[in-house]
Amino acid sequence: MGTGRIALLGAGKIGEALIAGMMKAGTARPEEIWATGRRGDKIARLSEAYGVRCGTQNREAVRQANLIILAVKPQNVRDVLEEVREDLPREALLISVAASVGTAYIEKVVGEGRSVIRAMPNTPCLLREGMTVLSPGKHATEAHLETARQIFQSVGRVLVLEEKFMDAVTGLSASGPAYIYLILESLAEGGVKVGLSRGVAMELAAQTTVGAAKMVLETGEHPALLKDAVTTPAGCTIDGLLELEEGGLRVTLIKAVVKAAQRASQLFQG
Repeated sequence: MGTGRIALLGAGKIGEALIAGMMKAGTARPEEIWATGRRGDKIARLSEAYGVRCGTQNREAVRQANLIILAVKPQNVRDVLEEVREDLPREALLISVAASVGTAYIEKVVGEGRSVIRAMPNTPCLLREGMTVLSPGKHATEAHLETARQIFQSVGRVLVLEEKFMDAVTGLSASGPAYIYLILESLAEGGVKVGLSRGVAMELAAQTTVGAAKMVLETGEHPALLKDAVTTPAGCTIDGLLELEEGGLRVTLIKAVVKAAQRASQLFQG
């Protein structure tokens, strides 16, 4: 990939997922990555598991780095950026996965002219089945975007969108796994209600969800058409769909995305 040394500031769940993904995809070698975190025991485990260099000193990690991945919580972004900005190499690319923190804010804190890309991944990145949306800052080039694509493609799918859509992305794909887990739980409970064991019901619900999602992604068909293909005249599926419509599932899910997107716009006030 030609990124040189990578400094990953904030080696939490997403940070670890990126390390694991880059290792498996061959995007980066262990000796190219320096990860930092507050908890010495956790970063020691990361070092042992992946062979990357780990520590607690952010300033030391960013020196000589070509790429800095900012993976800290939104409320910690300013403190970390102010801590490292004097040590940031001028030509380094800064990728932030901090929710709701805009590229303009990061550019303001670290200094005008810096190359910044905002990324919004989700937790299935842990299994390399994530969905990440990238938005470039005003100084990021197509080459910078390609670097970011390679990193996040190692943990799932990637789209590039204008930053004005990032709150919507947060409400849909970043928060979306929680909605799906609730649906899965409910489907499994339905299976238990009609006599299946809990383990069997959960496996049926989970694999059915995986398969249905792959049908949408791999066929390119609209979900409504795929739904119709399952729904035979006077069959059992139409009765189930009627219950879902009467229960307001469609409208409730739409409102969940809207509400989460609205909250994302309020999450960080820089």
